[in-house]
Amino acid sequence: MSNPSNDCARAPYFGDVIFTYTRAQALADGVLMDTGALAHEAGFRLPVAVTAAVFAECVAWNEADSLAQVHQDETGRLWDVLFMAAHAIRCEAGTGASQEFRFHRVPRDGHSVEPEPVDLKLVIGPDDDGDPVVTVMRSDED
Repeated sequence: MSNPSNDCARAPYFGDVIFTYTRAQALADGVLMDTGALAHEAGFRLPVAVTAAVFAECVAWNEADSLAQVHQDETGRLWDVLFMAAHAIRCEAGTGASQEFRFHRVPRDGHSVEPEPVDLKLVIGPDDDGDPVVTVMRSDED
């Protein structure tokens, strides 16, 4: 005969899992963008990804943007995001798994040439295997 208290301990607290969406799926779908070796060059020891929203708002840039606005490129813009994220970690070491920081970038709007601020945050959490990874996102993203 089973012990009811043991059965209760084995039952999922919130019930069966209805849906999962892994980090690997998010990377494959373009919801997250892997920053690759550039993150390591910027000082990160963990893998780093940026959300599609951060990429669109802070990184994306093409030749037409340079002609219409000011000359920049995606690699340089991504470097800036990563450098400032790494700087935020160094300045606030030991404050938790999430760190907000202000980043200045030239908006990709067809006419701006001066940087404007955007609030970002980085979150350190587990990947699909439980290893620590970093995700840089807008401050209003989860």
